Amino acid sequence: MSDLPGLDKAPEDVESDDCLAAYTHLYSPVLLQGRVAFITGGGSGIGFRIAEIFMRHGCDTVIVSRNLPKLKEAADKLQAATGRKCVAVAGDVRQPQSLVDAVDEALRTFSRIDILINNAAGNFLCPASNLSFNAFKTVFDIDTMGTFNASKIVFERYFRDNGGVIINITATLGYKGQVLQVHAGSAKAAIDAMTKHLAVEWGPSKVRVNSLAPGPIVGTEGMRRLGGAAAEAAGLWNNIPLQRPGNKTEIAHGALFLASPLASYVTGTTLVMDGGSWMTSPNYLQASLDVWTSQTKTSQ
Repeated sequence: MSDLPGLDKAPEDVESDDCLAAYTHLYSPVLLQGRVAFITGGGSGIGFRIAEIFMRHGCDTVIVSRNLPKLKEAADKLQAATGRKCVAVAGDVRQPQSLVDAVDEALRTFSRIDILINNAAGNFLCPASNLSFNAFKTVFDIDTMGTFNASKIVFERYFRDNGGVIINITATLGYKGQVLQVHAGSAKAAIDAMTKHLAVEWGPSKVRVNSLAPGPIVGTEGMRRLGGAAAEAAGLWNNIPLQRPGNKTEIAHGALFLASPLASYVTGTTLVMDGGSWMTSPNYLQASLDVWTSQTKTSQ
């Protein structure tokens, strides 16, 4: 019998928006040496961990969101843990001019952007019949329009002439139709289509465009807001082929692969990282409605 750990063993992670206490490099520590990543929604959750893992592999980063004090706190943590440079820049993906300003600041600081991570997103549980027109539009404005806005601006200001990599963080919600998620599932499905279109159109400019679709990931706002605790209590992780939720470090490793020369011939595709969840996890309508009802009462 082998004493080696299983090849499905999750790497170390922490649930809070803090850096890892220790890190073992599975890829070369200089895999992204000299590169610069521009990460929307980089101050927390998956975006924060992607920034950290990239920085641990030699990359400098620009993290962007609307909450500048929180961003600066995140940047300080990232720099202290990795020794790389992280610049916090306020920006709203729904407002193209604020993204233009953020991209220009990144270029003034580093003179280059090699990788764009479109991670900013908005989501919540809500039955379609209770979803306001404005709420549906808001999710599309953040997720879909935000992804297009950032991609177009970075392409025009740098990637068109220099090449680069775009990674869009999407979801599997639309693959089979997830209850209480018509807004987010539709927005993410549109991003997956956008990924293919941009990969085809911008490939001649040496731009690779891919999507990465996480499943249930511990330590994220999505897990907290979309019924993760209730799912765990009900034993629903047993419905996932790998019998567990994922963690942020795993998703960051997927992004690292797609961003790096290891994926030099990969474009226009979606890397699903959900332990097989979308294929086997059932839609529990009543249980989901119960979570939504509880959240609604709590917010009142």
